Amino acid sequence: MFDKGAHKIIFTGPVGSGKSTAINSISDVAVISTEERATDDVKNRKETTTVALDYGMIKLGQGENIHIYGTPGQERFNFMWDILVENAIGIIILVDNANTAPLNDLSFFLKTFNHFISNSAIAVGITRTDLGGGPSLADYHRVLNDFNINPPVFEVDGRKKSDISMLIQALLFSLDQSFNETTEQDDITA
Repeated sequence: MFDKGAHKIIFTGPVGSGKSTAINSISDVAVISTEERATDDVKNRKETTTVALDYGMIKLGQGENIHIYGTPGQERFNFMWDILVENAIGIIILVDNANTAPLNDLSFFLKTFNHFISNSAIAVGITRTDLGGGPSLADYHRVLNDFNINPPVFEVDGRKKSDISMLIQALLFSLDQSFNETTEQDDITA
């Protein structure tokens, strides 16, 4: 299923879900980022926001690389979403559990990327669960069941390389078990 060489995975989700942080924590190269000062209502949540993309790469060895791209979280930059998913092998949706309506956020991104997801693999990472008060993993699974999909879902901290590695490996395993064996040999957590 996979061509030797390079593979592309997309990180998407709402503003503040941890996409840029996750890519920074896992990339083996300096991350290219298009962070700019937030000038709209996003500035109430964070100082900067991604306006085009984040880019990093995981080097697996033997010429195998995983290129990781983060989408902007704001819908006004959604023209980048279609561009970034082109030729991707999978998508990871990150959802901020401390946000006001994280289940709605998940539903929105599942609807938005539905066509891509139906022909690809997906994994879901729930961030900021340590803040408490948000939905449970069972609640997220119910939303996913409403979309007739059953991807891997994990509570993750985008700052932890091991958490993001787990998400990527789960995504890759759902695509092809032989690819997972390659990643285990190269260990993307190193």
